[in-house]
Amino acid sequence: MPRLFFATDVHGSEICWKKFLNAGKFYNADVLILGGDMTGKALVPIQQQADGKWKGVLLQQEFLLENEEQVRDFEKRVGSRGYYPFRATADMMQEFRADPQKVDAYFNAQMLKVVAQWMELADQKLAGSGLQCYVCPGNDDDFSVDDVVRQAKHVTLAEGKVVELGDGFQMISSGWSNVTPWKTHREASEEDLAKRIAAMIPQNANMQRMVFNLHCPPYGSNLDEAAQLDENLNVKDAGRSLTPVGSKAVRDAIMKYQPVLSLHGHIHEGKGAARLGKTLAINAGSLYEQGVLQGAIVELDPKKGLKSYQLTTG
Repeated sequence: MPRLFFATDVHGSEICWKKFLNAGKFYNADVLILGGDMTGKALVPIQQQADGKWKGVLLQQEFLLENEEQVRDFEKRVGSRGYYPFRATADMMQEFRADPQKVDAYFNAQMLKVVAQWMELADQKLAGSGLQCYVCPGNDDDFSVDDVVRQAKHVTLAEGKVVELGDGFQMISSGWSNVTPWKTHREASEEDLAKRIAAMIPQNANMQRMVFNLHCPPYGSNLDEAAQLDENLNVKDAGRSLTPVGSKAVRDAIMKYQPVLSLHGHIHEGKGAARLGKTLAINAGSLYEQGVLQGAIVELDPKKGLKSYQLTTG
């Protein structure tokens, strides 16, 4: 009787990744599933000053750091919020301002370094635990992340695969989304997304024992409502005007195949559960910037299909 813990959209938050790895033991789960968007979105420089001290800016607040202990504490704080801290000299910052491509290359290197550290930590934490751990990079994650995850001994890259969850239950996974205004790494038209989902589904699969792990939530499910944007990508009406932005291809696949469970993320404020026919769809939501891991515990039963579920915050 598989007991799943699902989380998503940790976006580089080190504390959320650690909580995810500890969730198996804490929630007595058999399977850990990370649904997408693993990596962070920005670098945070910690710049050395003429007097030997350091200065950093986090969330528009300036921090003056007088010694090594304060610098390390600031680095941890930055990492917990999903950003990548780095120590920089004035010459380095000037070089970055002169050549944005160097910033991109440095960001990518830092991002992959952190993912590698995460995989090393996962191998340490999960060794001998008996836990299965599946990770599926999302639309915000560069394709280079996949090879780093593949190197892990106790984490399985789930993208495009059918994996066994136990007691005859299977799961398909994809981190791809429908088209967004931000032109991220793994986006596709609804037509192509539908083909991608259909290609993963085994022939004669028992949908009462099938889990969809699709990063993008189904359109119009109330799990996909996000703030409306104007033509300049600014939020309208202070975020009070909401609109569905999920995938119609995902919704169509759920309605056609009716898996017992469908797991989603992508829309951080879309935490909740919804019924689409016989399928329970869950968006775990995300509060990664606060260092809070939102998730869902789902217990599957060979006879009942879905036995129970619970949304979590911790």
